[in-house]
Amino acid sequence: MVWIKNIYRSLALIVLLVLVNSCSISYKFNGASINYDKVKTITIETFPIRSAYVYPPLATVFNDDLQTIYMTQTRLQLVPRNGDLNISGEIVGYEVLNQAVKADGYASEAQLKLTVNVRFVNNTNHAEDFERQFSTFRNYDSSKYQLPAVQDDLISEMVDEIVDQIFNATVANW
Repeated sequence: MVWIKNIYRSLALIVLLVLVNSCSISYKFNGASINYDKVKTITIETFPIRSAYVYPPLATVFNDDLQTIYMTQTRLQLVPRNGDLNISGEIVGYEVLNQAVKADGYASEAQLKLTVNVRFVNNTNHAEDFERQFSTFRNYDSSKYQLPAVQDDLISEMVDEIVDQIFNATVANW
């Protein structure tokens, strides 16, 4: 009789361990919702600058940051062509606009605006394909600073924001 109780306790313990190991909850804090069974690779083409005003470091910063976010926040492998996901496009807008004018007629506040056109192709589900523009801007005090003095910092902030927008639109399904 004692040995039957020991067998039941052993079986109950084994069943409990199997259930605990088979039930797991997984959370992703990067927001990516990728089915890695279907999607394994990504191609990110170089985004050239096609805007009227050209600031050459912008293309390098943007292209590097775009690749970095996919490499650090997903398990996708970057391939030069024919990826399961394909991101291409161009930087179509980089402009400075006057926002406010002082009494002496000079601008007191300016706005730096960045616009990127993106084409996204999901070769495993073409219903998710899109082409759209993402843009952002930053205002700065143009009475104190000339654009070259603040340009690199503003570009860094704006590129981070647009890269996040692109990431969310392509793999986070937000």
